[in-house]
Amino acid sequence: MKAKEIKELISFIADSGLEEVKIKTEEIKLSIKKQATVNMVAAPAQQIASQPVLQVTTQVETTSESTPSKPAESADDDSKYITINSPMIGTFYRSANPESDSFVNIGDSVSVGNPVCIIEAMKLFNEIESEVSGKIVKVLVENSTPVEYDQPLFLVDPS
Repeated sequence: MKAKEIKELISFIADSGLEEVKIKTEEIKLSIKKQATVNMVAAPAQQIASQPVLQVTTQVETTSESTPSKPAESADDDSKYITINSPMIGTFYRSANPESDSFVNIGDSVSVGNPVCIIEAMKLFNEIESEVSGKIVKVLVENSTPVEYDQPLFLVDPS
């Protein structure tokens, strides 16, 4: 893609109302988010002008086989827990409205079918129900933050 085509694409997405778009080809990997950082990975690194709402950065993709290692203890501790993942892209809310209590807190017991949060997508508020029974050990997402499809939301101790 040429810089002009990318600028036109950014303008189109900014006007369309979409929150996020990802495009991946053999030559380019482009991710655009409204009011967030947009990363473009291409063979030649180019700086592309940004629009007021969108910030565009470029970087050359590097693959590294070394991954940051986590302490063995936390990996073992987390392995016994089951995660409740996001079934969709949207905004994560712990309660039905700002004045009400959270659906679940750390230490609460949940059963299959109990509501654990709400994910708002395109002005629709979707109540997310637990698919596992157990005790909430950790909330992995801050309230009112965007979540991706299949992103872990909660850790549940099934015992």
